[in-house]
Parts: sequence; structure tokens; C-alpha cells
Amino acid sequence: MVILRPYSVAELVAERVQEELLEANGSDAARCSAVQTAVAQMEMQAYGLTNDGVSFTGYPVVGYQHRIQASGTCLDGTEDDVLQSVCIWDPRIRGPFFYDSSFSVPLSRVAAFVADVQRLRDINPQAFCVLGAVGVWMRYVRASTAYLGKPEDCIDIDLLYYRSYTSGTPRAHADVIDEMEQMGLLKYGGVPHWGKSRNFAFDGAIARFPRASEFLKVKDRYDPEGIFSSEWSDQVLGVKGSPSIVGKGCAIEGLCVCSDDWHCAPEKGYLCRPGKVYTEARVCAFVGDERSSFVDVL
Repeated sequence: MVILRPYSVAELVAERVQEELLEANGSDAARCSAVQTAVAQMEMQAYGLTNDGVSFTGYPVVGYQHRIQASGTCLDGTEDDVLQSVCIWDPRIRGPFFYDSSFSVPLSRVAAFVADVQRLRDINPQAFCVLGAVGVWMRYVRASTAYLGKPEDCIDIDLLYYRSYTSGTPRAHADVIDEMEQMGLLKYGGVPHWGKSRNFAFDGAIARFPRASEFLKVKDRYDPEGIFSSEWSDQVLGVKGSPSIVGKGCAIEGLCVCSDDWHCAPEKGYLCRPGKVYTEARVCAFVGDERSSFVDVL
């Protein structure tokens, strides 16, 4: 895939600078314009697809499973490369930094989920430009007999979005992304990707896997001393504690779902509010200084 190939360090650092400028001072129109440019570039490269392993001649692209697109080539650099080209997520450089939230919605409920997302989009289409050129990434996943596999056929939803290098910094239209996540996980019974997502997504998630108790029995049999366990894995698996961390600003980083304004960033105008479509969601929405606005009205 194009976005998972090696890039020059200079190119990635410059991209991050542009992202930070847009986040700090850019309008929705400017952000959407940047996204449209990126999408056009990816379309010109057919997103990295080829028809014969070398060139792209047109859709549909059909091939064997073992020739499917992968993301390993950006790891193929050598020591002689001296960081001249790296993966887009390489932590050794100050390049793009983002959250990657992923959850699976049962196939039988996907149509309703998509309809809700479209209603949310229609309220403010430009808000969805925070998802970048990838947008709402969807892929089919079959049910698995693995104890912690997908309980039924589903659609995996991936959301990639900007993250500040400074913890606790609010993001543009964070409420839209948070509402989509809560919608998929809570309203439509989705399950989080085990290797992605933020803390709150794993709270109580183990209960959605019908064979979780069998997994825990096998885990205890093969690792009775908990050598391969950690505080985090115990929390995620519901063995002990909760992955949610409630405190000041916890919802900004996805450590919790807000239930009070101080879980957001009230000093910066972000307060805990219901979702716009899924009203049972609780998200950190930018409302400015409500007290000042009230005084102005008077």
C-alpha cells in the first residue's frame, strides 16, 4: 500500500509540520483541501494496487491471497540507510503521530451503523476531514473459532486521526470521532481490535466474547504464575481492574468516557456533552466559554 511504504525522513517531518499548522491554525476548508490533494495523489498511484505485480491497468484488481497488499516493505531498510527512509510511524523521528482506533461491527448491524455515521457526517461533512486521506476504512473479517476471535462475521472499522505530541491536548472535531467509536462499540455491540484502540474501548469488552472463559482457563493452565501477564492484560481481560483511567482530562486521550466536564478540557472550551446522533454517547465537544456567551446574551 502507498501509505505503508518507506518514506524519506525529511518528507515525513515536513508532513508533520503541515499537520500541526493545520491543527493549530487551519480552517476546516484548509484541512479538507489538503485531504483532497492527498486522495488525488493516492488515486493516481491506484493506492499501490497492481494487476500483474508490477503495473496497474485498471479495476477490478483480482489475484491470489498470498499476493495481497502488505505493510512490511518500509521495515526493509539497512543500517547503512542511516534513517534516510523509514515507516511513517517510526518513533525515532518527529513524523506523523496519530491514533489508530479499530473495532468490529457485526455484519448484521453494519447497515444501521453506516446509516448513523452518514447522519453524523451530514451534520458537518467537513468535520470528517480530520480522518485524513484514509477516511473511514472498512474491511470484511470472517468469524473465528479462536476463543478470542470474532464471534461472528463482521466489518472492521479503522479510524486514523491526528494526535498531539503533548498529552491532554484537544483535537479538532474529536467529538465526532469519539461518537463514532462509542456508537460502534456500545450501540452496535462491536468489539475492539486487540492491538489497536484507546483504553476506554477495552472496558468490559471481554464480556462480548462468548468463549472468553475458555480462553482464561487455557491461560491459567499454561501460565499459572502469570509470567506472560501484565497489569494491562489483566485489566483488558477482566481478570483484575479496569483499563479505564478516570481523572482530569482522561477523555481527551481516550483513557475514559467523560461523565463530567473536568474529564475534558473546560479551561480550553471542551466540555462533556451527548453525541449528536447517538445521544447516549458522551464526548468532549468544543463549546467555547459558555459563561461568557451567557453574559453576552444578557
